[in-house]
Amino acid sequence: MIFDDDAPESAETPEPSEEATEEEAAEETTEETVDEAEASEDEAGEEPAAEEAAEESGEETAEESGEESAEESSEETAEESSEETAEDSGEETAEESSEETAEESGEETAEESSEETAEESGEESAEESSEETAEEGSELTLGESAPEEEEPRRPRQPVLIRGKIDRHGVAIGTGRRKTSVARVRIIDGDGAMTINGRVLDDYFQIERDRLLIEAPLKATEMYGSVDVWVRVNGGGLTGQAGAIVLGIARALQAKNPDLHEALSDGGYLTRDGRMVERKKYGYKKARKSFQFSKR
Repeated sequence: MIFDDDAPESAETPEPSEEATEEEAAEETTEETVDEAEASEDEAGEEPAAEEAAEESGEETAEESGEESAEESSEETAEESSEETAEDSGEETAEESSEETAEESGEETAEESSEETAEESGEESAEESSEETAEEGSELTLGESAPEEEEPRRPRQPVLIRGKIDRHGVAIGTGRRKTSVARVRIIDGDGAMTINGRVLDDYFQIERDRLLIEAPLKATEMYGSVDVWVRVNGGGLTGQAGAIVLGIARALQAKNPDLHEALSDGGYLTRDGRMVERKKYGYKKARKSFQFSKR
C-alpha cells in the first residue's frame, strides 16, 4: 500500500493559471512605462545641463584660446620689439664702438705723431744746441791753448833692408825669379828705364810684363821721378820680369825706408820661390814617366 507520507518529494508543482500570468505581464508593462517616463524626464533634465556645460566649456575654451592667443601675440610682439631693440642697440653700439675706435685710433695716431714730432724736435734742438755749444767752445778759447793737432802716423819701418846705397847716392837692389837674376840701380831723374841697354817697350813686347815692372813705381808714386837702369840675365821673359820687379822694390826701399809699407802691402818685396823641379833618373821629366810596356 502507498501512503501520502511516502510520496516522493520530486513530484511536479502545479502550473500557474492564465489570469496570474496576465496580471504579472500588466505589472511589468506599467513598470517599464514608469521607468521610461522617468528616464525621459532625466534625459530632459540632463539636456539643459549638458548645454550649460557645453556653454561653460565653450566659454572656458574661448577664454583660454583668447588668453593663449593674447599671450602668443604679446610674446611675438615682445620678441619683435626685443629683436628691433636689439638690432637698434647693436647698430647703435656698433656705431658707438666704431666711433670710439676711430676716436681712439685718431688719438693714438695723434699721440704717436706728436711724440715723433717731439722726438724729432728734441733731436733737432739737441743737435742745434750741441752745434751751438761746439761753436761757442771753439770761439771761447781766450785763456786756453789751441787744440793740438794729431801727428800723422808714421809708416811701418822695414826690419831688414836688402838693398843698399853706394857712395854716389845710387840705390842698388838685386832681384831673382826662377833662374833669372836682375841687378837694378835707381837714381833721381825724369823716368827713363833701360834694360840691358834697351828701352822697356823694346825689350818687353808683352804689355802684361811692362805693367808688372811699372807697378812698384806707381804704388809708391815714384813713377816718372826716377831713372831705372837694369842688367838681367838667365831664364825667360816672365822670369826676368819678376826678377826686375823684386830688384826695383828693394832699391826703392833702400832709397826711402818710408816706402816699405806700400811695397810690402802690394807684395812686391816677396821673393817667389817657385822653381822648375829637376828631372829624375828613370823618368822622362821631373815626374813624367816613359810609356809602359808589360811585354
